[in-house]
Amino acid sequence: MEPGEPGEPGEAAWRGPGGGPMGGRSLLELAVATGVAAWATWAVLLMPGFRRVPLRLQVLEAYKQGLRPAVGYELNPWLLCLSHYRAWKAGYHGKVSFLKKDLWKVNLSDCHNVIVFLAPSVKPPLATKLLAELPDEARVVAGRFPFPSWTPTSTLGQGLEQVWAYDMKEVRRAAQSSAEGSRV
Repeated sequence: MEPGEPGEPGEAAWRGPGGGPMGGRSLLELAVATGVAAWATWAVLLMPGFRRVPLRLQVLEAYKQGLRPAVGYELNPWLLCLSHYRAWKAGYHGKVSFLKKDLWKVNLSDCHNVIVFLAPSVKPPLATKLLAELPDEARVVAGRFPFPSWTPTSTLGQGLEQVWAYDMKEVRRAAQSSAEGSRV
């Protein structure tokens, strides 16, 4: 091959900084940089969803306790895949559903049991959505963080394993009493 002629596709990418072939040190640097990039992607995008969710809050556990239908909503494709795998491994494939849908766009008016494991910053807008859509007979269970303006009907566990249960009829009654009290 003559100087200046194009070589194999991608050949220039495997040249060192001086234009010569990459040495062992350059390959090591490339491997380390690739590993750091992969770890950073995992830490920022995927790891938060793989944190430990209390067993009482899992869709599979809800199904085991007799709550039907048992449906989970998830936008992260990796967590969705993991959820399908865990359902299959536990023998619940086809009995529980995990859907790639945005919780904010799903109509929850037919739901009677809602389990949420979300950050505190999204609880106030979620409370508004749940109050607007859920029937009086519905129960909401929140893990790790309670709804700040709701009084729980019951709690279970402590620390990171604590969950709060709210009956929508009681939540609405308290909201109505608070609204009437503020008008006086």
